[in-house]
Amino acid sequence: MSLPPQPPPPSVHKTLPKSFSDFIFSLFNPKPTSTYNHHNRFSKFPAAPINHHHFATPQSLSDWLRPRLPSDSFAAWGSKPGTKNIHNLWLEIYEGETSLADSTPPVRTLEVVVVRIRDHQNRILIESHQELSNGVVRDRSRPLSEKMKPGETVEEAVLRAVKEELGSILREDDVTVEIVPDSYSSRVEEKVSVSYPGLPGCYILHTLDARVNGLPDSEFCTEEDQSGEVLDESEEAVLCKRHYWKWVDSYNTVSS
Repeated sequence: MSLPPQPPPPSVHKTLPKSFSDFIFSLFNPKPTSTYNHHNRFSKFPAAPINHHHFATPQSLSDWLRPRLPSDSFAAWGSKPGTKNIHNLWLEIYEGETSLADSTPPVRTLEVVVVRIRDHQNRILIESHQELSNGVVRDRSRPLSEKMKPGETVEEAVLRAVKEELGSILREDDVTVEIVPDSYSSRVEEKVSVSYPGLPGCYILHTLDARVNGLPDSEFCTEEDQSGEVLDESEEAVLCKRHYWKWVDSYNTVSS
């Protein structure tokens, strides 16, 4: 059974079919069965998107952005605690996680999977804060969230998010991720990015509940899986080194 097609306009929600309740994911040997079209991304902004072919280097991206953003906001990138820098945004565009509208100011559009992991007490796992590669501690206070990659299904994104952010504390030989029936919804949220001050964002949020076996019952810390492609441009990007997690009784989802 496939997930719903393209996300609906804001404030309209869709739910996964009930038959999806029987689908259990194996974390380290995923066999996704549903599809999701990410090639025609929903966006209310008419300007044409710009992909990574337009920016050969982070410097070319910086030169393009600078006259299109407030100078004080752009200067805060990478210098204000909790923000990212131009190398981070370039990598997002290069990897297809983010697109920019050719407008002033540009609009950053991305799809995010938000996984509300629940335990046997029905508590929700929250990332309380992160330790970044530059030594800054960044407050999060939100469920497991991950930017989606081009052509990736929601199921694949869930599995990747669990593996990359929680995999360091899980046993590879005995991990399953089970989606809670009828928990899927999608919505669009517009806000100025916290990571990139002054840059408007259009977030397409795919939210669902899941159960992951093998997680500690109390607060714990994990290390980010950095085993993917290594680019020279990533050396100056602000990366997450450690994630700090805790269980809470309830939570209202927000975008990352």
